[in-house]
Amino acid sequence: MGATCKPTSHPHDDAPDTAEDFARLVGLPEGPRRRALRDELVELWLPMAERIAIRFRGRGETLEDLYQVAALGLVKAVDRYDPARGRAFEAYAVPTITGEIKRHFRDHMWTLHVPRRVQELRNRVRAALKELGQTTPGRTATVAEIAERAQLTESEVRTGMEALDCFSALSLDAEVPGGEGYALCDTLGDTDPGYDLVVDRTAVRPCLAGLPERDRLILYLRFFRGMTQSRIAEQLGISQMHVSRLLGTCFDRLREELLAEAG
Repeated sequence: MGATCKPTSHPHDDAPDTAEDFARLVGLPEGPRRRALRDELVELWLPMAERIAIRFRGRGETLEDLYQVAALGLVKAVDRYDPARGRAFEAYAVPTITGEIKRHFRDHMWTLHVPRRVQELRNRVRAALKELGQTTPGRTATVAEIAERAQLTESEVRTGMEALDCFSALSLDAEVPGGEGYALCDTLGDTDPGYDLVVDRTAVRPCLAGLPERDRLILYLRFFRGMTQSRIAEQLGISQMHVSRLLGTCFDRLREELLAEAG
């Protein structure tokens, strides 16, 4: 078993001294004793993992979920750490946990499915915008400036900028800027039943042309003038029952012809 160098200081003041425990963990075979020591090491380093998770709060994920992802990264770090390499555990664990959290955001927190290459372009464009914002305050960087800073083509920059809006979704209940209290959902359109009516009228027009003149008149008075069967009967000088039978006959004929055309 290789000896490890004990670090003299830690970035975290309360970092536990577990060098001997990790050396002992490597020498233990799989079994209850090894699992118990592994769980103890995870528990000892958990505060550090949670501090790393806190750095990523406010990006659309709950702190509780970030703690869980950081804990998963810590477990991976404990399982993969090799003290024989001479590095302190903390130096190995911090990038492992950070990488796990970043992968979580990359793979699970995008509202739209975005190819990984586009995600990478987005990240580089965002970093370039942040840097340019510090060097050229008060104005928006141009595409050419972003491309130069990020070492990308202008086409790649535009792709990355389009992806900037895909990371999170805006609630339909969100208020529209300058909308005087209107929510975003109030601006969305709905299905217009008038389109279906146009289609139906166009489809039935040739069939109507083939009906007897009185039948066409009855349909016109009923559905275009809104007259009741009683008023139609009074105007045509026939009984209301006769009007009802004529309408039924028209409907059956039109239905058969439309179904025949559709078939």
